[in-house]
Amino acid sequence: MTQDERWLKRYEEVIDFVESNRRNPSKHRIEEHDMLNWVKANRKVLNAGKMKTDRVEKFRKLLELTEQYRRKNQYE
Repeated sequence: MTQDERWLKRYEEVIDFVESNRRNPSKHRIEEHDMLNWVKANRKVLNAGKMKTDRVEKFRKLLELTEQYRRKNQYE
């Protein structure tokens, strides 16, 4: 399995998780740590400008999806 195939597999896993659970991966649940760490690591790569061009558009779409389910302050 190539690096691109692994990246795509993880990308699909995170997209499916967010769409099915209607929330982002939690730092408090052990089984979701891998997904959360993958998102955080790729966000750092994107912000540094080192992400491959074919991945940038897909990852931005994922970030838009996660922004919809961002945690909200209950007191606002």
